[in-house]
Order: sequence, then structure tokens, then C-alpha cells
Amino acid sequence: MPIVVLKDVKKSFGSLQVLHGVSFSVEKGEVVALIGASGSGKSTALRCMDRLETIDSGEIHVCGHRVDDPGLDLRKLRLDVGIVFQSYNLFPHLTIEENIVLAPRSVKKLDKAAAREIARGVLAKVGLSDKADTYPEQLSGGQQQRAAIARSLAMEPQVMLFDEVTSALDPKLTGEVLRVIEGLAASGMTMIMVTHEMGFARRIADQVVFMHKGRIHEHGSASILTEPATAELRDFVSEEL
Repeated sequence: MPIVVLKDVKKSFGSLQVLHGVSFSVEKGEVVALIGASGSGKSTALRCMDRLETIDSGEIHVCGHRVDDPGLDLRKLRLDVGIVFQSYNLFPHLTIEENIVLAPRSVKKLDKAAAREIARGVLAKVGLSDKADTYPEQLSGGQQQRAAIARSLAMEPQVMLFDEVTSALDPKLTGEVLRVIEGLAASGMTMIMVTHEMGFARRIADQVVFMHKGRIHEHGSASILTEPATAELRDFVSEEL
């Protein structure tokens, strides 16, 4: 059974339909890149997987949870799914370590020592071992984004969702964050990422899903980025490179 399944997912905001029957599946350990122009529906599709948006029809299954079920236990879903956004959403009055231990202590009820041990482990994983006692404003944008990734990893999710996590960063800081994500891919983490980084998608994605006007227009291995079958994907890739 795939770890993520979307079946004929439809979603509208008022009179605007943004998802027109989106279907794809993700196996455990796969990296999937969702690409497409702004307004193509890719971020909405991602947010529906974590029930940040509810769908109008269709089915979504993530880590054994039926996400479109009105009776879904959101707490259990979000123990299994981590999501990182373009904005870091770190609490400015807390140190980086305090930001990270907050959820394991409040949601998983871990004691302080166990939560701190997890925090040290995930900070090492994202290359921020020396920043545990610093505050977010003392870090660069790339470091803050890596701290946000560490905070999600501290909950030990089965699936990580990334929504344009590098779009606010300059090229050097983007590289820092992408190297962390590449390391997670190498470790076998299942990841679905909305991204404009075509070179990165080509390098690490097992699947590329190209969305256009709320539909999956092309879907396949990363080779579709070098050999697009449609003019729409060809134009999109040429603009992004």
C-alpha cells in the first residue's frame, strides 16, 4: 500500500475550482516534486494532505489515515506528517532548542531530558548543532529554515511535506537548505515538495508531478524535465532554468 494516495481530489474556493480531479500515489521512501506555475494548484494539493484544507470530493490517504474523513483524528495525522512552509514560523522569544522541544513535550509528553536529546539529534542532522541556544533573529534565513525543518523532524514523522521552502532565500542560502533535504532523501525519508528548483528536482525526485490549471498535466520520472511531452511543461521548464 502506498504511503500517500490522492484519488480524484477536487477543491474549490468559492466559485474558483483549484483542483480538478488530482490523482497520484507515493511509495514509502520516495521523493516527489510538485511543480507548476503559480496558481496551478500544487500548494493547495500539498495542504490538503495535512488537512490544512478540506477537499470537496475524492479521497486522500496518508500514513494509513483517511484524511478526507470528517471524523479524522488530526492529532494522530500530524504525528505522522511534518510540514515546512516558506515562512519559518519560529517563535522569536524562544531559543532554537526551545522551539524544537515544544511539540515533543506538549504533544508527545516527553520529559525535558528526552526532548532535549531529540533536539540535539535533529539539529545535528541539519547542521545547526552550535545554534541550540541562539534566537531566530540571530540566524540567517537559511539557518532559520533549517531550524524549521529540524522542528518538524523532532516529531519523527513518516512523511515530510515542503511548500516552496527556498523561495524566500538567496542562492547561497537555498543551497544550504537543499543539501539538508538531499540528506533526508538519502536517509530514506518520504518527501513531497512543491518547488521551483528544477535542477534539484531532476537530481533527487523519484516522481515529478507537473500541475497546470489545477490538473496533473504530466507525471513521471525526473526525465520528463529534460524530455517534456507537452508544450506547457517545455515552456515551464525553460522559464525556470
